Amino acid sequence: QVQLVESGGGLVQPGGSLRLSCAASGSGFSFTAMSWYHQAPGKQREFVASVSRTGVTLYTDSVKGRFTISRPDNTVYLQMNSLKPEDTAVYYCRGDRGALVSWGQGTQVTVSS
Repeated sequence: QVQLVESGGGLVQPGGSLRLSCAASGSGFSFTAMSWYHQAPGKQREFVASVSRTGVTLYTDSVKGRFTISRPDNTVYLQMNSLKPEDTAVYYCRGDRGALVSWGQGTQVTVSS
């Protein structure tokens, strides 16, 4: 069974930066696509960014130009710059391979002065 483990969340002031990491366990397994979602209090989980095995990236409009997703191996990173209070949420990593979908446990990001 493949597990995803996130790290890198925390408290940051508006305008600051954070880098989230998501490592996939399980040797010899590679996801077709890896993504980040976030869920703010009282809201549904929403797509943030994704990267395919070939490096094709997608971003939701609200983070374009501020966030960068990368995937050097079976680890996916989300570099978040110019953070805003509305970016406050629990951030989840997701891996897709065919019908298999795996989620991490989530990491809290709080943007506040």
